[in-house]
Amino acid sequence: MDTRVKICGLRTLDHVVAATEAGAAYVGFVFFAKSPRNVSVEQARALALEVPIGVAKVALTVNADNAFLDALSERVPLDMLQLHGAESPERVIEVKARYGLPVMKAIGIADQADVAQIDVYGSVADQLLVDAKPPKNADLPGGNGLAFDWRLVNRKYWPCPWMLAGGLTPENVATAVQMTGARQVDVSSGVESAPGKKSADLIRAFVAAAKEKPVPKL
Repeated sequence: MDTRVKICGLRTLDHVVAATEAGAAYVGFVFFAKSPRNVSVEQARALALEVPIGVAKVALTVNADNAFLDALSERVPLDMLQLHGAESPERVIEVKARYGLPVMKAIGIADQADVAQIDVYGSVADQLLVDAKPPKNADLPGGNGLAFDWRLVNRKYWPCPWMLAGGLTPENVATAVQMTGARQVDVSSGVESAPGKKSADLIRAFVAAAKEKPVPKL
């Protein structure tokens, strides 16, 4: 089975096209003012309308209130909401019920103690995004280009589908997939030439590397 790839933080049509033509299964739009990848609702609407059928359009939000999510869901044709803040399990349930969209909850991992969140949120979210925990006082909850110890998530049972994120690049994604068994991966800063500036060449290289078949062990 091919690894499913999410290219997050897209801001221009040419990079949306590069991602979808390369074979990405998801494209992500960031709605967080502090991020260099932030887009407005209207920018996202224009981009989302150009995404081919069959590619999931994901909105990344951080502790967003209902007023913002109402406006977002009314204007942008979305397939999934990604909650990347400190949202509680109860908030995940509320968002799912209010908007009728699948919800992906991001979980920051730094050590073994953080892994317990997988079971907590896996029972209420439709998918999990397992990411590196941001440093203390970091401005961004994700997209920091940091990896975590992948051995922490090399496990056989997950409560729901999950996606590996955090410090992935065209050079290391194949190794990450082999080490963790991840069926899905997410990248943002790893396919950028500068913060917030995607590279079509890196997008293509990442998707190709993620889908590369592992070498059989002798």
